[in-house]
Amino acid sequence: MPKMKSHGGASKRFKVTGRGKLLRQQAKNNHNFEHRSSRETRRVAGKEVVAKADVPRIKKMLGI
Repeated sequence: MPKMKSHGGASKRFKVTGRGKLLRQQAKNNHNFEHRSSRETRRVAGKEVVAKADVPRIKKMLGI
């Protein structure tokens, strides 16, 4: 049986840490920053750990 292909969109959006956690970018972090406060911009700047319920599906898409 051939190898499973990883989901291209998922591989661009999620990163796996050294310990196996999945990271994602927070929402509302692409444009229109001039209308937002600095506080809100800083809050969405970092990465977020993926919710526990979503991990199995994302790992399947990434082929992990």
